[in-house]
Amino acid sequence: MASAHGFASSLMSLTELGFTLSSSFSIQQSRLIVPKYFRSFSVEYCSRLAITICNHQNPRFVVPKRDRIREFRLFKSVELDQFLTSDDEDEMSEGFFEAIEELERMTREPSDVLEEMNDRLSARELQLVLVYFSQEGRDSWCALEVFEWLRKENRVDKETMELMVSIMCSWVKKLIDGEHDVGDVVDLLVDMDCVGLKPSFSMIEKVISLYWEMEENEKAVLFVKEVLRREIAYAEDDADGHKGGPTGYLAWKMMVEGNYRGAVKLVINLRQSGLKPEIYSYLIAMTAVVKELNEFAKALRKLKGFTKSGLIAELDAENVELIEKYQSNLLADGVCLSNWVLQEGRSSLQGVVYERLLAMYICAGRGLEAERQLWEMKVVGKEADRELYDIVLAICASKKEASAISRLLTGTEVTSSIRRKKTLSWLLRGYIKGSHFDDASETIIKMLDLGLCPEYLDRAAVLQGLRNRIQQTGNVETYLKLCKRLSDANLIGPCLVYLYMKKYKLWIVKTI
Repeated sequence: MASAHGFASSLMSLTELGFTLSSSFSIQQSRLIVPKYFRSFSVEYCSRLAITICNHQNPRFVVPKRDRIREFRLFKSVELDQFLTSDDEDEMSEGFFEAIEELERMTREPSDVLEEMNDRLSARELQLVLVYFSQEGRDSWCALEVFEWLRKENRVDKETMELMVSIMCSWVKKLIDGEHDVGDVVDLLVDMDCVGLKPSFSMIEKVISLYWEMEENEKAVLFVKEVLRREIAYAEDDADGHKGGPTGYLAWKMMVEGNYRGAVKLVINLRQSGLKPEIYSYLIAMTAVVKELNEFAKALRKLKGFTKSGLIAELDAENVELIEKYQSNLLADGVCLSNWVLQEGRSSLQGVVYERLLAMYICAGRGLEAERQLWEMKVVGKEADRELYDIVLAICASKKEASAISRLLTGTEVTSSIRRKKTLSWLLRGYIKGSHFDDASETIIKMLDLGLCPEYLDRAAVLQGLRNRIQQTGNVETYLKLCKRLSDANLIGPCLVYLYMKKYKLWIVKTI
């Protein structure tokens, strides 16, 4: 009677796991892991299979079949009524009860018992055997052995696979909820692989997600380390390195929460500790470097805005040095990751690596390094968007890198007027950002000569910059030249230019 009660409880537990049990034993998986699980499940591990510690109950089915089924019926519930219909009762053979009894005796290997009774057990009855030994107080080793035998006999259909996956998920969840050692969870995954259980999703990623949802971040890291240390198989990267593994998935989880620096450190620390993360994790970490550099650049812009408005004092030399050091360290981490990809990855990943490096250097405002990545991408056949060339051009202009500017402007003469205007506008804004107003003025005049009209805000910024410089140096030639050219193009109205020559105590007024 106790066995019957345990079996009934097991069936009810499966419905709680998110499966609908119907008269045809149709299983529809609504979710893989849900909150309710077996009440007293504890596990120890051998080198291959998980063994449940339980007070073994050895039922003796010595009563007629009808009485045995009646025992199941005594523990009536909605779920059990849906599962055991009158048709099911007729199909439950004596062989099913004998198989349960013989397997619980544990005097012979489960495979031997099932082999002997193979012809007497239907597919549904074999599924019932799995359910029976997955319940609390039963031997999980037996359930795994039964599944392994089913697989070897080619009797695992989609329905049986989903059933066993749900059982394994419940075991994993119970171990994590019970705060078992990370090694125990890894052992269970090894057992799954041993018996040929291949779910359609990654159990490794599922475990990481469970730890993460429970805010057990340190255990998630320990789990990844253990998986890498044991070299447990996981999905290999595809040709573009876009399939996961434990390291890349955990790094991605960190990125989703905005912990970009943590994601970078995770991958680098694992590699430097002698483990071998998957190639994809290096690319994920490079993306994290880009995002961290981007956020860092935003913070610096806000800081400069506060300084300009007088809300905070100017940064001293020590703080400037710390800022530059942090940025340099991020770039060094990105370069280190890129080297690992190029050394260990496929040649097809080269373009992806240079693209990430390009994004890094753009975020950091490193024009020459960014330009190099543009040419590297071109060499390996991965052409960057034209807008990226323009952005790099603006960065180089802000630093007045004449040689790089000349190289990046090559070929603009043969592009369309719209494209040419966009490129020269980026060049102009780069000069403005770097306060190179002489070069900015020449760029405006060049655009006008080509029949292109610079944007109003760009023209105004250059004129303002030149006016401010007149007050500092007294040099008016560039300003007057630009005003005349803009006036000829009807982009400004007539104006008077006042100049005071202190040496001669003389005001000069010129009409333009």
